Amino acid sequence: MASAVEQMAANMSWSAFGKATELRQRILFTLAILIVYRIGTYIPVPGIDANALREFMDQAAAGLGGILNMFTGGAISRMGIFALGIMPYISASIIVQLLTAMVPQLEQLKKEGEQGRKKINQYTRYGTVFLATFQAYGLAASLQAGDLVTNPGFYFVASCVITLVGGTMFLMWLGEQITARGIGNGISLIIFVGIIAEIPAALAQFFSQGQSGAIGGGVIVGVMVMVVAVIMFVVFMERSLRKIHIQYPRRQAGMKMYEGGTSHLPIKVNPAGVIPAIFASSLLLLPTTISTFSQAQSGPVMATILAYFGPGQPLYLAFFTAMIVFFTFFYTFNVSFKTEDVADNLKNQNGFVPGIRPGKKTEEYLDYVVTRILVLGSAYLAAVCLLPEILRSQFAIPFYFGGTSVLIVVSVSMDTMQQVQSHLLAHQYEGLIEKSQLRGKKRPRKGGPARR
Repeated sequence: MASAVEQMAANMSWSAFGKATELRQRILFTLAILIVYRIGTYIPVPGIDANALREFMDQAAAGLGGILNMFTGGAISRMGIFALGIMPYISASIIVQLLTAMVPQLEQLKKEGEQGRKKINQYTRYGTVFLATFQAYGLAASLQAGDLVTNPGFYFVASCVITLVGGTMFLMWLGEQITARGIGNGISLIIFVGIIAEIPAALAQFFSQGQSGAIGGGVIVGVMVMVVAVIMFVVFMERSLRKIHIQYPRRQAGMKMYEGGTSHLPIKVNPAGVIPAIFASSLLLLPTTISTFSQAQSGPVMATILAYFGPGQPLYLAFFTAMIVFFTFFYTFNVSFKTEDVADNLKNQNGFVPGIRPGKKTEEYLDYVVTRILVLGSAYLAAVCLLPEILRSQFAIPFYFGGTSVLIVVSVSMDTMQQVQSHLLAHQYEGLIEKSQLRGKKRPRKGGPARR
């Protein structure tokens, strides 16, 4: 039998959405912020030779340039002020989270509540500035080496670094505003919009290649079927859960005896989400991003790295797989699902797994279960991320819509829709409470006159 929440969710309609004024304001605010972000991708960095950059990106569109362009929402092809995107902030956030799990001082800071969280956020911002400065300087030097600037020199490098770092920090602020006053996770939505914005142009280029005969019709149909199948597979895996039965004993409060209850501890097949794929992609793209714009001026060391670790190369795929598996296990056990904390919480709540003693035995059992789940979860992440890479290198697909992009788009869409549904359910609950209060006030008094 469906619960009350499920029945309310099934009865939601456009009329309920129209009455939820707060939700509508949040959505409009989010759209306005995302429009500001899209406008910023068209504002160029000063000192860029637009014609030379356009010719270069046309040549690199089928390779790494297409990958970078997809993740930055086209900003890097125009060398806009948001060319670095939000990736420095994401990398800094992941690094700080990993350090929090390894450094006792940061872990203690995390347990201090709101003040500790603000301090960790401050460290994340410092890390973002450092990473963005490093990447901006490398990008500026590469642009100069590739003869893509009008007036090379110190002033160009300084203005480019300041502009790109300022653009990344402004994007970070926009994402925080969306999270606080809009709908959904702001940072994830910025990446989501950047990927979605480039899909129409990429599809047009893909179909034009098919019309010219460069790509066969069977390949086009196969790619479209593959994209749909991957999306369905990602949705299925992201909604998959392993439920562990939890039992609560009977307890006595005062003179009353409360019966014990049962519950479930849900464990996702992929508890780490898209974090392993994003972190692995950012690490692999770091050396190739710098070398892309320098071309022939790359040194022998960088040329060797590109030869063996370029997109589609065997070592690239093997290293990508190893990093995805490593970060899936590491991030899950140290950040997203710490079995020691879960076991302690169950023990404090007098909950236990049937047949397993509370405390250390429960922690060992959870380690065993989560490890087996992560074998499937890491294999799923690696397969989704590597399959488009292999097909792209084998069939020379002229645009990039790889597994990481699919994971981000599907995950962000599901999370945003869940938040919208939660707001609608809260609005319906408020409406039911107000109606019940009004009916209680209007209810006539039954019986005779009141006693004095």
